[in-house]
Amino acid sequence: MAEREDLAGDLAEYARFLGRMTTLGAPPVPRLEALPSATVPAAAVSAAASSAADLTTIRAVLGDCQRCKLATGRKNIVFGQGSPHAALMFVGEAPGADEDEQGLAFVGRAGQLLTDIIEKGLKLKRADVFIANVLKCRPPGNRNPEPDEISSCQPFLEQQILAIRPKVLVGLGKFAGQWLLKTAEPISRIRGRLGDYAGIKVMPTYHPAYLLRNPSAKKDVWEDMKVVLGLLQG
Repeated sequence: MAEREDLAGDLAEYARFLGRMTTLGAPPVPRLEALPSATVPAAAVSAAASSAADLTTIRAVLGDCQRCKLATGRKNIVFGQGSPHAALMFVGEAPGADEDEQGLAFVGRAGQLLTDIIEKGLKLKRADVFIANVLKCRPPGNRNPEPDEISSCQPFLEQQILAIRPKVLVGLGKFAGQWLLKTAEPISRIRGRLGDYAGIKVMPTYHPAYLLRNPSAKKDVWEDMKVVLGLLQG
């Protein structure tokens, strides 16, 4: 019953999001080029990715972003960091207090756990992956992202993915998993279920912050990471 209520709430939230997207129209983002959607054939996206602006240019276009209300309360834009040629890219929800202070993604307690997942679990260097978020500014009090905020940041995350063109995308938590898979299903249902974003394999899993509160879920994330490792080595 609780899961059914969660799903109903997520569906209602997603419906409101789609409605807001329709009424708001396209976000006022200077487009570097046409942004292929997740439904565009992989071959077409690959062609677009080959000419996608590099991360430095994308960051320059983002500038001192004032495109949504989060600009008034942030300390730093958290663009994301890592290798521009990463085979593995992690997408989280939004910056927290530590990230907002430092301007870097996943540097707090959840970030330390993510580093362990990358370096101890996957046996990769953190510097060799790329880490970003659905939102690039911290929401007040770490509240959930709102539809207009997601739509304002969306073109930049899309361009980052096209520029990097990773082999695997890992969605950390509800908002990242839903954004990558274009679904309203709760993370409890999509976690561990391989999906696709523009021809790139997507693995939704629990957010490291959730693991800090629920250590027993680490075994589920490890199962997901074993699948990710297999995809990277395949």
